[in-house]
Amino acid sequence: MLKDITLGQYFPGNTFVHRLDPRTKLIATVLYIVALFNAKWLVTYAIMAMVLFLCIAVSRVKPGALTRGLKPIFILVAFTAVMNLFFTSGTPLGQGWLLGHITVEGCRAAFFMVLRIVMLIMGTFLLTYTTSPITLTDGLEHLMNPLKKIKVPVHELSMMMSIALRFIPTLIEETDKIMSAQKARGADFESGNFLRRAKALVPILVPLFISAFRRADELATAMECRCYHGGEGRTALHILRYQRSDVLVLTGFLLLTAGIIFLKKLGL
Repeated sequence: MLKDITLGQYFPGNTFVHRLDPRTKLIATVLYIVALFNAKWLVTYAIMAMVLFLCIAVSRVKPGALTRGLKPIFILVAFTAVMNLFFTSGTPLGQGWLLGHITVEGCRAAFFMVLRIVMLIMGTFLLTYTTSPITLTDGLEHLMNPLKKIKVPVHELSMMMSIALRFIPTLIEETDKIMSAQKARGADFESGNFLRRAKALVPILVPLFISAFRRADELATAMECRCYHGGEGRTALHILRYQRSDVLVLTGFLLLTAGIIFLKKLGL
């Protein structure tokens, strides 16, 4: 299960999506999310699915990496579907104790909600898969630059978000090593019911926290040794500049969002 968590990983490449400006990908992701939450029926969801599959194909990210990242949230998706099935009022699906509590509207709402969550996660994962943490930090900092006028520590916030994303795969790898070491000493994490397995994972937290704090201390020491003092007066190694491809992509996602909102008003 731990190996299925792929958030924060970066897959190097030289595709059209990889070469886009990080600011373009961040804005496009936000527009994609806005459009996805405005999608209502099959027509708009089909359009959003086509856009997502086109982006995946162009980025050349293996679909298996995206679907593997969905496994850890299976319980959340299933819970959302059940809640929509049983707590959406409308026409009963049939007679009896079970079918009498499930409505046609609930089935429709559960289907679209699950589809929305899956597409949302795959779209956001695609951003981190095709953008390195350093580049993502630069893009976030540039986009939040206007907030500096109201004394918001933009550089520090961007750096913290980047480090958090970068540490996710590291902590997952460290957890896997700790579990393997404890299994070699006779620990059992797989037998028993859900509550028992959850209790068996508690001893992992202590060495994991110690390892995380040790890595954080080493990182802080390394940054101090390199005379890091925040964003004031710092220059960038790579200057971000919008290209023609960035303008085309942003225009396309703006039109997509506007089109989805228009179709929603038409009831499609």
